[in-house]
Amino acid sequence: MSITTTTTPPFSFPREYSFPPFFTRQTNLTTHHAQLTKWASLVLAYCRHHRIFKLTLSGIPVTSSSSSASANEPTTITTTSTTPQQQKNELFHNSKINRRLSLADAREVFDFLRKDGRAEYILSNNKDSSFSAAPEGGIGGVGGGGGGGGDVVWVYWRTPEEWAALIEAWVEQTGQKGSVLTLYELTEGDTTCGTEFHGLDPDLLQKALSILVKRAKAQIFGQEDSQGVKFF
Repeated sequence: MSITTTTTPPFSFPREYSFPPFFTRQTNLTTHHAQLTKWASLVLAYCRHHRIFKLTLSGIPVTSSSSSASANEPTTITTTSTTPQQQKNELFHNSKINRRLSLADAREVFDFLRKDGRAEYILSNNKDSSFSAAPEGGIGGVGGGGGGGGDVVWVYWRTPEEWAALIEAWVEQTGQKGSVLTLYELTEGDTTCGTEFHGLDPDLLQKALSILVKRAKAQIFGQEDSQGVKFF
């Protein structure tokens, strides 16, 4: 397998990112909600720009260890060595003004995204969970209670349903109905170069394909290390 390294241009942060108060929970409820909304938008935009699908609570990108993991099997997650900027954890840490978003406040941002269907926690046992309780006093201000979320989060700048729709549209446009593709070909092959789902996280691909399977639009078969999909 060949690996191609590409350089992503720097992300353009919003002006709020340069303001120290942006990294501190605001006590006024209206200001607080606006702050949370801006953080949520920033996370989505940043992850879309760098094509990041999973983040730790500290803002470090993670990647699945296998390109053909089964949707029903635990996922092994490892930190990805992407770009120097991401390695510095610039999303939640602005070194220029020496400000960092706390873990509790970062969780509140992810909770806010989760309520809008744009984030999902991955629990410590590696099973996805849509449940999370916000820590009391965090940036979201949505009530106390502990527990719930894991340390790694799916960030859905496109939801599994949206990825499924893109794949289904590609199948229609390219006449792939009845054809069989390996999961690797679907996201890494020459056939899909130029599509938005080229390079898609393998676990997120499984989520999207599972939606198509439930709609009787696809069938997944084969062993874990050589899975394929047939479209209908």
